[in-house]
Amino acid sequence: MHVRDLLHLASSRLASAGIEGADTDAWLLLGHCMRLSRTTLYLIANQEVDKENEEHFLTLLRRRELREPLAYIVGEQEFWSLDFFVSPDVLIPRPETELLLEKSLAFYKKKKETSGLILDLCCGSGVIAVVLARELDRPVIAVDLSFKAISLARENAKRHNVAHLISFVQADLFAAIAPRPVFSLVLSNPPYISAEALEQGLQAEVGLYEPRLALDGGEKGMEIIRKIRKELPARLLPGAGFFMEIGADQGNEVLSLFSAEKKETSPFSFQEISQDYARHDRIFHARNGAELGVPPSCQR
Repeated sequence: MHVRDLLHLASSRLASAGIEGADTDAWLLLGHCMRLSRTTLYLIANQEVDKENEEHFLTLLRRRELREPLAYIVGEQEFWSLDFFVSPDVLIPRPETELLLEKSLAFYKKKKETSGLILDLCCGSGVIAVVLARELDRPVIAVDLSFKAISLARENAKRHNVAHLISFVQADLFAAIAPRPVFSLVLSNPPYISAEALEQGLQAEVGLYEPRLALDGGEKGMEIIRKIRKELPARLLPGAGFFMEIGADQGNEVLSLFSAEKKETSPFSFQEISQDYARHDRIFHARNGAELGVPPSCQR
């Protein structure tokens, strides 16, 4: 078949499968098989595709029709204008997480004191740790419970020439980190999907293919966040920043959780919820300032 015919066939089949952006996925799949850009495919639209590439393309097309995410099929996802390895062992990086990094980097670059360590908690594919290492040229500690996620994150660090800056630790949150104030910046994209939402069913690409370990936040999606809240303060230096991606309906509960701890005064002098580009609550920012005597404040 010719290039244009394969593209037309794929677009039609993917659209029939209910996939948004069927045309784009068709171009990307064929470009992946033939190792050609979209522009080059357009220029050779009237050329025949050899049998090997055609069979490979049709195999991948069947996988996408079954709603397997395109990123898992091609093994890569763009993030921060960089290409990262991905697999079904990790979540696919999303634009919302770029916002998490933008907020964190802006905060860190304004800090007068940056001698503390940097932590990426629940690192997954390692995109956050890699970007932090590249942008700041500082050592980063990256923690995840999944050995397979850590292995993939290591490959991404090597791919982007920052392996010498990132120390990967397989652990359950702070289990491998002593409760001492050593961090000046902590980022986390923890599991925050509620168990209820998982039971009701998510979009097929997410619910059927992405790792449940990285999605399941338990009741109301808050179980992992509550553990982080409990263990975090002892690890933060005065003035340290904490940035976390949250669910669209979790803003108020997260603010309440971090505002006080039973009868004790909250160690966080500043808390803020930022919205994503769809105007959903998405990024929580807290600053450790109790030891500095800074009056507490909250912003939305």
